[in-house]
Amino acid sequence: MLNKAKNVLQTYFGYDQFRDGQEEIIQKVSEGKDTLTIMPTGGGKSLCYQIPAMIFPGITIVISPLISLMKDQVDALEKTGIPSTYINSTLPSEEINERLRGIYNGNYKLVYIAPERLEVPSFLRLLKEIHISFLAIDEAHCISQWGHDFRPSYLQTKNLVNQIKPKPVILALTATATPQVQNDICDLLHIDKENVVMTGFERENLHFQVVKGEDRDRFLLNYIEKNRSQAGIIYAATRKEVDRIHLLLERKGWSAGKYHAGMSEAERNQQQERFLFDDLSIMVATNAFGMGINKSNVRFVIHYQIPRNMESYYQEAGRAGRDGEESACILLFAPQDSQIQSFLIEQSEMDEGRKEHEYAKLRKMVAYGHTESCLQQFILHYFGEENPPECGKCGNCTDSREQVDVTIDAQKVLSCIRRMNERFGKTMITKVLTGSADKKIKSFGFDQLSTFGIMKERTQKEVSEFIDFLTAEGYLQPTDGQYPILMLTESAGNVLRGNEPVMRKEKVRIAQIVADNDLFERLRELRREFAEKEKVPPYVIFSDATLREMSAVLPQTENELLQIKGIGERKLEAYGADFLSIINAYCKEKGFERKPIVTMKVERKTASKSTKESSHLVTYQMLQDGMGIDEIAQERELSERTVESHLIKCDEEGHEIDWDQFIPSQYEEIIQQAVEEAESTRLTPIKELLPDEVSFFMIRAFLQRNNEKVAKGEV
Repeated sequence: MLNKAKNVLQTYFGYDQFRDGQEEIIQKVSEGKDTLTIMPTGGGKSLCYQIPAMIFPGITIVISPLISLMKDQVDALEKTGIPSTYINSTLPSEEINERLRGIYNGNYKLVYIAPERLEVPSFLRLLKEIHISFLAIDEAHCISQWGHDFRPSYLQTKNLVNQIKPKPVILALTATATPQVQNDICDLLHIDKENVVMTGFERENLHFQVVKGEDRDRFLLNYIEKNRSQAGIIYAATRKEVDRIHLLLERKGWSAGKYHAGMSEAERNQQQERFLFDDLSIMVATNAFGMGINKSNVRFVIHYQIPRNMESYYQEAGRAGRDGEESACILLFAPQDSQIQSFLIEQSEMDEGRKEHEYAKLRKMVAYGHTESCLQQFILHYFGEENPPECGKCGNCTDSREQVDVTIDAQKVLSCIRRMNERFGKTMITKVLTGSADKKIKSFGFDQLSTFGIMKERTQKEVSEFIDFLTAEGYLQPTDGQYPILMLTESAGNVLRGNEPVMRKEKVRIAQIVADNDLFERLRELRREFAEKEKVPPYVIFSDATLREMSAVLPQTENELLQIKGIGERKLEAYGADFLSIINAYCKEKGFERKPIVTMKVERKTASKSTKESSHLVTYQMLQDGMGIDEIAQERELSERTVESHLIKCDEEGHEIDWDQFIPSQYEEIIQQAVEEAESTRLTPIKELLPDEVSFFMIRAFLQRNNEKVAKGEV
């Protein structure tokens, strides 16, 4: 079956190699083994059931709660020539009946349904009359009462399995399942623990960052300006906040949409469609948005407020970079935001046991906002991965900002709060510190305090931000309730007594995610024209990753175009000539003399040279050809950080790299001393002991080289 699967992969989907875990999963289901797959968002879960569906006889049923995903995937499958359909509540009854007749007549290979459809007796009778060989259960964490999105209707899948004869092979899939939830899924669906395939939760292309103590609106506007050509999602906790942020962006001239449950279904659908079709570059939304959104070119996801739990955060953040391109996931953290989530939990209809479970998850989410260790490591540990390594690329791992001593300002704020008897919130404290003429200040007699107006040279906004910083760092503790009171912690007492300094890092430097060249923009415009003509989202035509590879490789012929990832025979036939025409015109205009494509690919160890190579191996070959990191980055239009991560990956796969070339001899001794002094292999503690000119990558190269020496017994 694997040979057939590889043929389907190349012919229909345009890929020459399976991604991590896909081959093992397909092998298990082909042997008739019910299987649970835990694979990160963007890891290629859908191919794990779409490919077997083309090989198994009869029909594959896909159960999913994500209505928008159904339409997206069916549109994409139709483009590749795979007959598919979906049945859900968005369709009129006449259309549903027509599709049901098509299912009965065997017109489709894949049928997507919502779990609620299993509660319809007439539909269950239909399923008993057709040949169902394969059952895929997407978002399988919904079947567990301990999952972050438990849906009672999912329990109907057990009844379906018992009623269909002969029993179909089952594949359950999820991206976010703690060990407890994994066990629950296996028990409920009778899946043997030996048939659990976990590829890991890590998303190598995602860069996580927590921003604390900043003006969130200002950061947001600056970030969008810096990455103005990129698509992004901004999540907020409440409808009111979504409306406010959306209005802010519109007033600043940005093309932004909004999405929350307070809007009509028609309004939500229209906003979602505009975002999918690239008419809107930014979507501001509550967590009601994004489930099943298959938009592959989302370059950033910003959480303006913390979500309720880590599962929700990772799922929502994971909507960035589904095409494998470098993308950013940023949490704008303010501790008081947890009060919103606490209120939502308290107001829910959950029983007390479930509420306590949710409170515990919320505390973990708050801990993520406070941690100074590797962010990705924190996430992987939460999902049960033992001893995950540091990623070396998240905001904490790469934070080299200088710290400024702000102890005196901190003492002013903390002293003011103590003199106000720790009975007020941030707004009143800010007014006292800045010497406001507010009548309430005088009525409480706060204008007589020694701390009244002690920070009058600052604006109220600046002082408010500074109080947020002190709260995030644990010097202040907000109480429960809609209007939290700020109270001093033990650390605050140490600061007031002069026993503990308060250091604040410089403002976060906003980075550009990815720079797109002129050819990429031309190809993107052509893709948009096809999308408008065919009434499908642009990424259904080609992903951004495919366009970037085209603009980097400059294919000359249809055969060379077929080697680009994501281009199968069906899409080559439909779009190949037009895209080649744009590429040829660009090369002629620029006077480029292009080499044959085979010289731009890494040479194979196998006989076939038409097989595509992984991106990190292309980087490796260029290094072997004598190019430096900066030259490779410029040639491939990648960031230097991405090139560096490619080399680390190559080393881990056993490809030989001379790490000495990345460690200037004048720094070798002081790096060694820093490693010994830090008593750690974590990058940040080592970097703090070294001068600025020693980069994180120099340290990483030093550690990689030493690891190899240890492995060889040389040290």
